[in-house]
This record gives sequence, structure tokens and C-alpha cells, in this order.
Amino acid sequence: MKKKEINIGKSLLYIVLIFVALATLYPFLWMISASFKPLKEIVNGNMSLYSDNMSFDNYIYIFGRSSLFPKWFINSFMIATVGTVINIFVNTMAGYSLSRLDFPGKNKIFFLLMALIMIPGQVLMIPNYLIIQQLGMLDKYSALIIPAAANIGSIIMMRQFFVNFPRDVEEAASIDGLGRYGRFFRICMPLAKPIISTQAVFIFMGFWNEFTKPMLYMKTETKYTLTLGLQTFSSKDAGTMWHQVMAAATITVIPIVIIYLIFNKYFLVGVRMDGEK
Repeated sequence: MKKKEINIGKSLLYIVLIFVALATLYPFLWMISASFKPLKEIVNGNMSLYSDNMSFDNYIYIFGRSSLFPKWFINSFMIATVGTVINIFVNTMAGYSLSRLDFPGKNKIFFLLMALIMIPGQVLMIPNYLIIQQLGMLDKYSALIIPAAANIGSIIMMRQFFVNFPRDVEEAASIDGLGRYGRFFRICMPLAKPIISTQAVFIFMGFWNEFTKPMLYMKTETKYTLTLGLQTFSSKDAGTMWHQVMAAATITVIPIVIIYLIFNKYFLVGVRMDGEK
């Protein structure tokens, strides 16, 4: 009797999960489908995923007549890539220092980071803008990369990883003659690949999806990121050309999906953050 009840419970659970998955996936699939449809089918409220009038006209437009879109895509990819690489090194080294090195005030710095992570980013918008303005970084890509060169959440994550990292591995490398930098770059970072990959996925997504900072700092249209350009693309056509907006939004999602697929095998392991290798 209990076995039968368990099977019924599992069946109900699977039904609920399938329903939630479909409810979550359908808007994404509709966005892709709408990117191939003409405008009249979208504004008429057609929620079907298939249409006899599907074509590549929307994509031809945004890559052809809308010549700025490829530039915005390149800008976003460059900023996200450079920002992610810098973050990986800074966050990993900071996390390693807080867990492995002994220096005055180490615990105070850690608690300070824990306190800073609770401050909403919106509170710092005006001070950050004034600082960037004084430094002459407005309308430059450095305004989006340098202030975001470190991430407190990732530093804490890396610190927790290295706290559980086996010291025996480093001690063995030290006996073989490796110095502190050699142990970090040749031993610790390669073995921390899963957690670093997890960090890379989240940071790349953060840079790629950022909208507020580009809106505040970037003034020249050719320097816009994809998110800011997409918003301008929509308002430029008075919010009516939704078929082309859907095509642009679909392309925006592609790099995130590719990044996740590349780092998927590391991502699932890294989320555990238990230091086991």
C-alpha cells in the first residue's frame, strides 16, 4: 500500500514539474517563434508557435538595414569577456588570500565584505557616477569594466572554496620547490576549475545583461551595449516593430546559452562548493 502511495506521489510530482517546465519554457519558445513572424501576427495576439508566414526577414533587417546592431553585439561581447577574465583573477586571488594567507586585519576585511554585500547597488549609483565623471571615464568601456573588476559574492564564494581546499596538496607542491605564486597558478587554480567556471557563468551573465550602468555612462550610440541598444531599437520604432525586437532579443540570449553549454559539466560540480576533487 505504501509503495502504491509513493508511486502516486511521484507521478503527481512529475506532473507538477512538467507543468512548471512548460510554463517556464513556453515564453522563451514563443519569443523565438515570434522572431520569424510578421508584425501583424504578433500584434493580433497570435500565441501559436508556428505560422505559415515565417521568414528570416527580421534577422535580415537587424543585421542589414540596422547596421548598429552588430556593433552593439560586439561591444557587449567584448565588455563581458574582458570583465569576466579580470573578475576571475581578482576574485580568485582575493578569495585565496582571505583563506590561505595570514596578515593583520584579515578577518576584519572578510566581515567588511560580508557587510558591504548587503548594501543595495542602487544606493551607490550617484556616487559611482560622480567618481567616474571626475576620472574622465564617461562614455568609455572602462566605465563598465573597471568598477566591476571585483565581485564580493564571488570573492566570498572563492574564499569558502579554498577554506576547504586540502592543504596537503599545497604542502607537497611547496616541498617540490614551488613558491606561493607557482602553487596558486599551477596547483590551486587548475583544481578550482569547477568553481571558477561557476563564477565565470554568473559574472558573464551579469555583464551581458547589465542595463542600468550602460544607460548612465554611455552616451555615444555606437558604443551602446546590446541591452541598451535593444531598448533604443524598440523605442526608436515607437514600440511597434515587435517582430524585429523579438529577433534581436533571441540573438541576445544565444551567447548565454553557449556559455552555459560550454561550462555545464563544471557548473553542476562547482555549485556544490565543497572543495572535493
